[in-house]
Order: sequence, then structure tokens, then C-alpha cells
Amino acid sequence: MLRSCYSPLERCFFGRLGCGCGGGRGDGLLWHTDLKPHASGDYSIAVVQANSSLEDQSQVFSSPSATYVGVYDGHGGPEASRFVNKRLFPYLHKFATEQGGLSVDVIKKAFHVTEEEFLHLVKRALPTRPQIASVGSCCLVGAISNDELYVANLGDSRAVLGRRVLESAKNLVVAERLSDDHNVAVEKVRKELKALHPDDSQIVVFCRGVWRIKGIIQVSRSIGDVYLKRPEFNRDPIFQQFGNPVPLKRPVMTAEPSILFRKLKPQDLFLIFASDGLWEQLSDEAAVDIVLKNPRAGIAKTLVRAAIQEAAKKKEMRYGDIKKIEKGVRRHFHDDITVIVIYLDHQKGSSNGRFKHNTFSCTNAPVDIFSLNADVAEDDLLHPVF
Repeated sequence: MLRSCYSPLERCFFGRLGCGCGGGRGDGLLWHTDLKPHASGDYSIAVVQANSSLEDQSQVFSSPSATYVGVYDGHGGPEASRFVNKRLFPYLHKFATEQGGLSVDVIKKAFHVTEEEFLHLVKRALPTRPQIASVGSCCLVGAISNDELYVANLGDSRAVLGRRVLESAKNLVVAERLSDDHNVAVEKVRKELKALHPDDSQIVVFCRGVWRIKGIIQVSRSIGDVYLKRPEFNRDPIFQQFGNPVPLKRPVMTAEPSILFRKLKPQDLFLIFASDGLWEQLSDEAAVDIVLKNPRAGIAKTLVRAAIQEAAKKKEMRYGDIKKIEKGVRRHFHDDITVIVIYLDHQKGSSNGRFKHNTFSCTNAPVDIFSLNADVAEDDLLHPVF
């Protein structure tokens, strides 16, 4: 009975009330929705699954006054990214409503409460599912309202802007990165960690060909990864039976997002939000060039296919061959890849006639592309917290 009283916006956030998968279409392990309107333009989403369980989750919500974009790249399992996909936007909406609009404080509070709620879930699930303490998710969020843009990030998913510039009488479109990569492959991030842990010479080590925190993980910020944030979990006998606990004096990861704010300008043409599966294969400049030179309809799918093509080249394979590889095994060739492209037409002074007054639109990518019915397993995990 209570759900019948939800606003259209809340119906979208909580799913199962008409949001669904936004009319996307499947193509093997690739899912996409070609083009949908939002308040200030169009958007396109595409996801390809490489892991046995899809660890990338993503969503777009749009109303006449705001558009929210979320890309959540899980690791260690899909539980954290699925959790964020259900909880973060409702908190953003709740706190923005309470405080009269979006702000840096609103976004930080939404991230903090989502992290704390996931911690409570971990504590409750630990006796039967101790591995949940080692599950985490990167978290990239974009929010557009009144020609203002916020980009909040944990981890190494990335937001890139396609921006027009005039240079030497030429009309160029350049790539401008709007988020920080919280990955210890970046020297700046390694230096920050070493400065925070001067008494730990092994805080960052070169292991299995890459830099890792404590020899375990590459990203330094996330939702989840509780055992690397709460030393008491490493002392828990149940968790000790599950894996190899890492002795911690203090947390080695954080859920504090880096947040960018900017006023959108007429030369700002489009935004690309993507998990690191895309950026492992394509540079910022290459991705912007592809968006600029290809049709809007299906542009996210075009980017995903370009990334898979690059992955195939590295293995001296053809694109068609890599498409035939099964989930799980496919992770040896590329990661899960999520791409959302947001066009910014209103900056040209035009209106989007397809997005009508009082319209609310929500698109969630499938929880699992291979099965398209993984909600059952998800509910088994999340039910205790509702």
C-alpha cells in the first residue's frame, strides 16, 4: 500500500515499478539501449559482460529538473555494485530534497550513508557469507541540474567531456577528464598513500605486474572492501577462516569521493561515463573522437565495440572470435564494460521535444546480461536491509 503512494521519481529509484531495463536489447553478452531523451538532450547506454556474474551496474534517471548518471564497477563479486545501484540514488534524492537542491555536501552524505548501510549488511551476512567482507565497488556519479554539473567518483571509472574549442581558426573538439582515477597505477595516488602510512613500507607493492595496496587491490577508494577499512574484520574468526587476513593498524581504503563541480557552457557537447573496462582499451581522446564522428543512435554500443576490437587486436584475434567466448573465460580478454553517453543539446539553446513536461525517465542496465534474471539472487542478499 505504501508503494502506491510513491512519487514517479521514487518509483524509478526503487525499481520494479515500471523502470525495468529501459527497452534495451540483448546481443549475446552485449546489452544496449540506442537512444533515449533526457531533459537536455539524449543518452545512450551499453554494457558487455565478461565475468561469470556481471560486476558492472549502471543507471540513468532523468526528470524535467535533473539528470543522474551512475556507473558502479564491482570487484570480488557483484554484491556491492548491485547494492549501490539500488541505494545511492534514493539517498541523493532524499538529501537534495531536504537541503533544497544538489550540493557537494548532499553528494558526500549520500555516499557516506550508502557505505554505512553496506557495512551493516556485511555485519549481518558475515556468519553465512564471510566473503562479503572482501566485496567492493567503484562508484562514478554524474548529476546535471540547471546547467550545473557534479561528478563524484570512487575508484577508476571515469567521466570525460567532449568540449569544442577554437584553435588557430580551427573548430576542434577536445577531451577533458572530469574525474580522478583512484588507482595506485597513478604515481600521485601511490604518493598519497605512502604519506598517509609513513610507518608501513608495504602499503603499496608491485605485485603480479601491477601496483597494489598491500599486494591485494589497485583502487584506493570504493564502497565496500570492508576488511581493508575496518581492522576488526581481520580479527573476526569467521573471516579468518575464509581468507588470508591482512593485519591493519588503520584503514588503507576510503569511501570519500572526489567531487568536481562546473557550470556547463555552450561548447560542452557531450559526456562519457564509463567503467575502467573501456579506458583500459581506449584513450580519452579516442573515445571522444568516436562519439564525435558516429551517429547518436547506438553510440554507447559503438564505443563498447571499439573497445572489444582493441582487446581482440592485443590478442591477435578478430572481433568476431572474441564475441564467441563465454562469460567467465572472456574475462581473460577484457573486463566488463559499461558506457553511458550523455548529449548536452540544451547548451545550443534548443529544446528536446521528446522529453515532455513532468516526464520521469529511468533506465537500469540488466543486473546480469547472460541470464537477465539475476534479481532473485540479488533479493536474497538485500532483503534483510529493507
